Amino acid sequence: MTYSASNPVKIAIIGAGAVSDYHHVPGIRIDPRATLTGVCDASQELLDKRRREWNCDNITTDAEAICADPNVDAVIIATPNFTHKPIALAAAKHGKHVMCEKPLGLNAGEVREMYHACRDKKLVHMTAFTYRFAPSMRYLRHLVTSGALGELRHFRSQRFLDWPETSWGWRQYKNTAGAGDLFDMTIHRIDFAIDLLGPLKSLCGATARFAPRTKTVDGRDCPPSEVDDWSSLIAEFESGATGVWEGTTLAKGYGFKGFGHEWAEINGSEGTAVYRLHMPNQIMVGKTGQDLAPVDVPSEFLKPADSPRDASQGEPATVFRYDLVWEFVSAICEGRDAVPSFYDGLRAQVVADSVLTSHAERRWIDLPAEPR
Repeated sequence: MTYSASNPVKIAIIGAGAVSDYHHVPGIRIDPRATLTGVCDASQELLDKRRREWNCDNITTDAEAICADPNVDAVIIATPNFTHKPIALAAAKHGKHVMCEKPLGLNAGEVREMYHACRDKKLVHMTAFTYRFAPSMRYLRHLVTSGALGELRHFRSQRFLDWPETSWGWRQYKNTAGAGDLFDMTIHRIDFAIDLLGPLKSLCGATARFAPRTKTVDGRDCPPSEVDDWSSLIAEFESGATGVWEGTTLAKGYGFKGFGHEWAEINGSEGTAVYRLHMPNQIMVGKTGQDLAPVDVPSEFLKPADSPRDASQGEPATVFRYDLVWEFVSAICEGRDAVPSFYDGLRAQVVADSVLTSHAERRWIDLPAEPR
């Protein structure tokens, strides 16, 4: 199939909540090679709202039906974690390309099944690891791959959020979310660490839960949270580099306009570079004798060259997220793998699962290579 502006990739959104409204639909709207042709959600009330807002009349509460729809070429899954696997398998069965929010599944076994189903059907599959597309992360990757930082020695990640301590809904139960901060936030940082420095060899990790979350936002009682709101790990990369990650949703005062605090740095033999989410068009660089200082991201790294997005417009910490759809559609149009793929989602999930095992068993975990 050849796609173009006159024959766009027909995309259905499965899960019509805030993430789709914030990231995915705007990305579809600005890409002439794509069009929104279906919307699926468990809530009929939300579907009726999105029908008006998104100007799409093909709405349904049946995910299997939207996957089977001949007027759909690809689906974007933005539903609760426990639904990802059955929907992705349905999409693969019907020959649809798939982009799915992270974590891809409740555990690595589920993710492996999803990956193999799409791989074996030769479908484009993509994990929505948003922050790979931040301009500062794209430039950091260039500094790493160009050798500008020298031999890579240490990776360090902090993700601190100041979230309310009310209920997370389905996100706070193991059978529907899998885990909390670890699967929701830290898994992003695991992914871009692997992308920058290569596979991990071994790790130890821990999680903790501090907020009971027994009240909903409107004050109703609910069962207490079962998942972590703090997570951490120490790891060794196969390259010999070391890594440290910490994430929490309970860091009071870390607002930053809702984007929170994110600091990810690499220390190399020739210098240090730092990525910060709330300053996505700047990076901090330093070396011996020259302290860390902010540097503007060069224009060629503000967006992929062919992205239809205007890098000078909009909130910088928001608009780079539209490039997920650009990458997904580009992979479909060019007949290539999407980056990051379900394989990348699987590698990150194996690491996250191992953090839980490490904490439960109080030991280091060796990580075998994951076959493609």
